[in-house]
Formats: sequence, C-alpha cells, structure tokens
Amino acid sequence: MKTIGLLGGMSWESTSNYYAAINRGIQQKLGGLHSARVAMVSVDFSDIETLQANAQWDEAGDSLARAAQQVEAAGADFLLICTNTMHKVASRIAAHINIPLLHIADATGQVLAEQGIRRIGLLGTRFTMEQAFYRERLEQGFDMEVMVPDDSAQETVHRIIYEELCLGQINDASRAAYLKIIDDLAAQGAEGVILGCTEIAMLVKPEHTSVRCFDTTAIHAEAAVNMALA
Repeated sequence: MKTIGLLGGMSWESTSNYYAAINRGIQQKLGGLHSARVAMVSVDFSDIETLQANAQWDEAGDSLARAAQQVEAAGADFLLICTNTMHKVASRIAAHINIPLLHIADATGQVLAEQGIRRIGLLGTRFTMEQAFYRERLEQGFDMEVMVPDDSAQETVHRIIYEELCLGQINDASRAAYLKIIDDLAAQGAEGVILGCTEIAMLVKPEHTSVRCFDTTAIHAEAAVNMALA
C-alpha cells in the first residue's frame, strides 16, 4: 500500500471527511483491521483565506508548496490538495515536490466522463466559479461544457461556504438556497452538478435532490484509495 499525502486544513471540517472517507475506502477494499497509510500536514486556514481575499495567489502557492514538501518528507508517495479552490495554485505546488499530484478536477472529470456527462453545473467558492483554472481543466481535458450560477447565486454559494460550512454550521435555509440554485442549473440544461467545494457535501446530500450531484471530496478520496492500492 502506498502512503497517501494529504495537504489539509482548508478547512479542517472537510479534511476530516477526507481522512474518514479514505480510511473507510481502504477498509472496504482490504477488510479486517486495515486502514490507510497517510502523511498529512494541516495548515492554518485563516492564513490562506487572508491571501485568497487579497488575491495573493503566488504567496499562497508558495506557502502551500512548503507544506507539501513537509508531506513528501514524511513519506507520502503522492499528494492530494484537500480543497478545490487551492488547485488554482496546483502547478506551483507540483513544481516544488517530487511526487505525483492527484488533481481533484481530473478525478472528477474521469467520473463524469465514465457516466457520459457532457454538460455539468459547478458550485464552489467564488474563485472556483468565476476563474478559469477549474472549468478549463474539465472543458479542455474532458470535452465538457461547464455551467455556473449567475452572480447573485455565486455570492450566496460563496458566503455560505465561508461563513457557515467552514465553521461546521449546517442550516436548513442555506440548504434550501443551494437546492434552488442546483434546480436552476438543471433547468438550464445541466445533466448534473459538481459540488466543487469540499464542504458543500456536508450540506447537500443525495436524498435532498433528484439532480445528480458529484461530491468532489468523495471522488478525490476514492481516487486516492485506488492509487494507493494500484
């Protein structure tokens, strides 16, 4: 079994879900008392959020690259960045390590392609929805059309992530707001919706909507399990 490297803490709420999902996946595959070999560095999200808010992406990338080097030094065979948004600086991080980076958008795109989806909605932080780094990875790598909500809906999605979900707060009114946005994307032709922030699946579960939703945390974790056992 390979050692899975986790660069976490963004937020710790979703990183804890990564850890649980990966260990459940290994246990299901191998049985008995098996659990995952994991090397993890968990950063202080407040520091990263400040850099995000000030558009200091290079500085954020350098900070996370140093943390990724610590993960590698701890014995990781490959690395997961346990957040969608900070894949904006994935190439900067990858350039500073000597182990493979398992990209969350690639893992997600593979699942979508296997299910024959070509038109997909995307929810995430404002950075993930507005900027090209995530959408283009899917559009160019998997020949998909990626749809995002309008500006007002994007602001709602972003606010709930940072003011509630990253703090572990689950509110019914926020879930209702997300479900309306998901329904709107489906009405516009989306064949499903990517829950493209690792906290969103804490709020929106499969039983809450008939629209196919793709939990990037679960997808990324499953890809890590498969890579660790390959």
